[in-house]
Amino acid sequence: MYDRQMLPLGHLGVAYLLYSLYAHVRFRRSPRPEPVLAVVVGSQFADLIDKPLWVIGVFPTGRDLAHSLLFAVVLLTVVYLVAIALERVETATAFAIAHLSHLAADLPPRLALGYPFGTEFLLWPVVSHHTFGYNERLFDPPTTVETVVMPLTDPTTFLAFEFVLFGLAVGLWLLDGRPGLEYARNLLRR
Repeated sequence: MYDRQMLPLGHLGVAYLLYSLYAHVRFRRSPRPEPVLAVVVGSQFADLIDKPLWVIGVFPTGRDLAHSLLFAVVLLTVVYLVAIALERVETATAFAIAHLSHLAADLPPRLALGYPFGTEFLLWPVVSHHTFGYNERLFDPPTTVETVVMPLTDPTTFLAFEFVLFGLAVGLWLLDGRPGLEYARNLLRR
C-alpha cells in the first residue's frame, strides 16, 4: 500500500501560493514580510509536532495530533487570540492559511477518486487510523476528475508535481519582491 505524504518544499510551495493569492486579492498588494515568515512556519508546523512524536513512538503515524482538524481549531483559536492582543491578525491569517493548506495537501490524491483511505488523520482521535480499507470506495468520480487525478497517484509524478508547485512559489515570491528575506536577515542579526 502506498500512502503518499507531501514533502516540506511542497507544503511551503502550496502555502506561499495560497497566501500570496490571498494578499493580492484581499489587500491588493504583495505579502508583507512578517506574514511570509508565518507562512513558512505554518506550512511546516504540523510535521514539526507530529514527526518527532512518531519517531519516539508516542503516535503510530506521522500524522496524528497536529494534523487533526480538531487540533487546528484549538491551535488557530489560540493563534488568533494572541494575534488580536498583539495587533498581528494579518500574520495569524497567514499562519492559518499555511497550516490548513498543510492538512489539505497531505490528503492523498486517491481521495478525489473516491478512496478515503489515509484521510482519517483529519478527525483523529475521533476517527482512528485505517478506519477505511485501502480499496474501499465511497463514490465514483466523473471521468474528467479521474483523468486529471490518476497521474498524481504515481509517486514519481506526485514528487515532480511538488517540485513544480515549489518552483511556481519561488517564482511568485521573486515577483512579489522577496518578502520576508530582509526581515529574516535583520532578525538573525539581533
